Order: sequence, then C-alpha cells, then structure tokens
Amino acid sequence: MKIKWNGHASFTITASDGTVIVTDPYDPGGYGGVLTYNPVRDRADAVLVSHEHSDHNYVQGLPGSPMVLRGPGEVRGIQVRGIDTHHDESGGAERGPNIVFAFAVDGINICFVGDLGHQLSAEQIEAIGPVDILLVPVGGTYTVDAEGAAKLVASLRARLVIPMHFKTDKCNLPITEVDGFLAKMTNVKKLGESEIELLQETLPTVGPEVWVMNYAC
Repeated sequence: MKIKWNGHASFTITASDGTVIVTDPYDPGGYGGVLTYNPVRDRADAVLVSHEHSDHNYVQGLPGSPMVLRGPGEVRGIQVRGIDTHHDESGGAERGPNIVFAFAVDGINICFVGDLGHQLSAEQIEAIGPVDILLVPVGGTYTVDAEGAAKLVASLRARLVIPMHFKTDKCNLPITEVDGFLAKMTNVKKLGESEIELLQETLPTVGPEVWVMNYAC
C-alpha cells in the first residue's frame, strides 16, 4: 500500500491491486483562496468525503467519475465503515456533522477522522475497531487541537499516526502548525517525503509512532 499526503486533509491511498482511494479533496480556490495547494489530480476509484465544506468535498476537481462515499460503502472489495460524528464539541450546532471512515487496505486498518471536533465515545471507538494507521487533524480551531489529537491517538491505540490539517506555507487558515502536536508525542519521525509505501511487516510494532509527511501538492 502507498499513502500520499496531498495537503490539508487529502490523502491518496493506493492498494497493492491498484485500487485508489482519495480522502477529502480540497478546492484550491475555496474560501477566498486560503489554500494554495495545487489541485489533486489522482484518478480515484472512490472518494471519501467527511463533510460538506469546500476544503474537503471538491470531488468535481478529480479526473474521471470516482465513486463518492459520504458514509459506509464498498469499493472494489474494500469495506468502508462510516461513523457519525461532529465537526465541533456542540453536537454539530456550530459546524455540522462529520464522518469518520474506517477501512482496511492490504490487511492494514486505516482510520481517517476528517474534521473531527470532539473526543470519541466508547460506542464510536468500538465501531471504528482496531487502528493501525490514524490520519488525524492537529491544527485546532475547526477540529481537535494538539491536545485533543493526542487524546484521540491514545483512545484509538493507533500504531502509526500521520498528522494532517495543520498550518503550512500553503495553508492560510487560522490553525496551528504541527509542532504543538509533536511536542506531546514521544516517537516522532519527519520523513521529508510526500508518499510512503507500507506493508504489515513494516508498521511500527509498538505505537504510537508519528510520521510527519511533506505535502505533495
């Protein structure tokens, strides 16, 4: 399996059989151009959309006609679970609903939490199931902040954590950089890469490890 961080909350996940899943593609011109990442141009079999904000749901910018999942579904034999959550700590009253996606690619359990804005209940954690790789926002303001992200890592017992949705030189949203989250973690690697290849045997045996990726777009 390969994972590429496009930028913001968008990843391109490619299975060994060539199945491609893209998460939360962003509109480069959305919200007045606060994001200056280049467009995501990967041809996907399926797109996971956690919520209907333009920096997360720009499906029309992708080539082809991918399947769009806004909840549970199946793509080329991959069963995708969609767990109802919220974009804030007020039951969605401030920013609406959010879907957490959980699915396995090449036997590796991935959890993409979208713009999760609160801690998960015991029922939600049970619905997510075991987590090998956690893709989690850490920038705060619109999502959990550094401390909240660290709590999620602990509650989900993730082996490998890849932070997302933090301030970069291509993101002008009022969110923080990744460093505040990294300061709360003990095993951090800055990969200097935008795409990695993972096998079950190359995952950390004892977690959590945090791998910081460069954006690809």
